[in-house]
Amino acid sequence: MPMNIAEIRQHTPACSELIHFNNAGASLSPQPVHQRLLQHLTLEQRIGGYEAAQQEAAAVENFYSAFAHLLHCQPDEIAYAESATHAWNAVFHAIALQPGQRILTGQSEYASNYLAFLQMARLKGLHVDVIPNDEHGRICLDRLAEAISDDVGLIALTHVPSQSGVIHPAAEVGRLAKAHDILYLLDACQSAGQIDLDVAALGCDMLTGTGRKYLRGPRGTGFLYVRREALARLQPDRIDFHSARWTAENQYEFRDDARRFESWECSVAGKIALGAAANYATALGMHNIEQRVSELAATFRNQLRGLPDIQVHESGSSLSGIVTFSKSGENAESLQQRLRESGINTSVTRLSGNLLDLPRRGLGDINRASVHYFNTEEEIERFCQVLLNA
Repeated sequence: MPMNIAEIRQHTPACSELIHFNNAGASLSPQPVHQRLLQHLTLEQRIGGYEAAQQEAAAVENFYSAFAHLLHCQPDEIAYAESATHAWNAVFHAIALQPGQRILTGQSEYASNYLAFLQMARLKGLHVDVIPNDEHGRICLDRLAEAISDDVGLIALTHVPSQSGVIHPAAEVGRLAKAHDILYLLDACQSAGQIDLDVAALGCDMLTGTGRKYLRGPRGTGFLYVRREALARLQPDRIDFHSARWTAENQYEFRDDARRFESWECSVAGKIALGAAANYATALGMHNIEQRVSELAATFRNQLRGLPDIQVHESGSSLSGIVTFSKSGENAESLQQRLRESGINTSVTRLSGNLLDLPRRGLGDINRASVHYFNTEEEIERFCQVLLNA
């Protein structure tokens, strides 16, 4: 069933006041998600935090079933986190990498992830190998296959990079990792909520994401998927009375599900609202969302390519809702500010946070616009008109 865009925009009041093309930064929460957040905060204020959590136990548990549905897995393979970075670090640092082992990652890897690799390389004597992209900006599968050997302890990939609209071939990477029995960590921060993710098809052992981007959930929320069969190979580096059982005075056991990566204290309101955001997306249909975002982004790129002095930085057929571009004679920050003054939200992707990728592509700071299903062709036309006005 096609999506009712008019109704969806009614659920998104800011659409009447601005053009929001910063969904890869933080999207706009729909009213049902926003109201769910406020309802629980109000309940906490009225009856107390512990009492509110107990009263809303079913809504808290909905988070796990909602994400299991979204990712096509089991609820016990899902964990809640305070951010995508928290989720990613929790599972990365649980991998028992040994001195001399290698981590294989891509040219498009997210900055915070790569910094964690560098830190662990320094502390443990690991080696980090960066696999270059192909001519379309996607990780080169041939080079990845050539790099695999017995000393590889982890393959880590960012599914959709923050500095480019390409979609990396995550499932193909998963097949390579499985063939060699290598743990595979997928960062889905930008893909969750705009691409229909099936963790079995992707072949990942671990997947992390955030609530605030394409899932349209609240800030300060994230999630983690851990394949049940991979749990035995993961030892969390932090522990509390929620993630483990105290079995005797000097003994403990970690939980036997993904919640071994959680802490007892968290934003209950955020957890409930993030579950509501996952429900909202699945009710619309992830296939419908993915198709509309792809079509809007293709329209956007085609219109931008027809404008003078505009360079679009994506090519190929496997592209997401992120559109990166530059305008000759106008620096990225000035252009972002000019767009904002016209009621259009975008962002700037900075060279300083993308030292693996942007220099190899001959780029400095660039502009980023990211569309979602509630955006419209009319908003794209308005954007292009403002872009032309110097």
